[in-house]
Amino acid sequence: MCAGRKGMMGDKEGIAPVPVRSIGVIRTPFRTAEGTPIMPLYAEGAEGRVIVDQQWALGLQDVEGFERIWLIYWMDRAVLGALRVVPYRDTRKHGVFATRSPCHPNPIGLSVVRLLARRGRTLRVADVDMLDGTPLLDIKPYIPAADAHPGSRAGWFDGAAVDRRLADGRFHEATRPGNRREP
Repeated sequence: MCAGRKGMMGDKEGIAPVPVRSIGVIRTPFRTAEGTPIMPLYAEGAEGRVIVDQQWALGLQDVEGFERIWLIYWMDRAVLGALRVVPYRDTRKHGVFATRSPCHPNPIGLSVVRLLARRGRTLRVADVDMLDGTPLLDIKPYIPAADAHPGSRAGWFDGAAVDRRLADGRFHEATRPGNRREP
């Protein structure tokens, strides 16, 4: 399990704060971590909506031409702090930077989803693997020639001991109001 965390963006070692803002919200059918797909690959077409705040809506121009998009988001209900974790797909501890656990020092999520449609400032997407109400930080187009490297080694994951596809809640706080961390 991950421990609590100290400061959010910057610390006493002279690292400057990094300004981050939410540009919208991701709506999904997943209300709690338990049972949520652990990667878009395992989402089996689960659909959601990405609602971009009005001030950023013009930035969606031409996004319809992409089959897939990257969603970058703030995992606001993840419990953070441990540098070694047992990831969903294994039974032994690994350094947090060698996992896709949400337990990273900054709870930034990255998922490639299928873009099904755009209506104004709302995107209908499939293969969602994030919790409902997740703050959206950014959207980037998925470009197969730049983003796909299928022959790459995947470290411990290549020999993963567990074929888990759904989260069991081990990395998340209760989803009750007041436990959400803002980006």
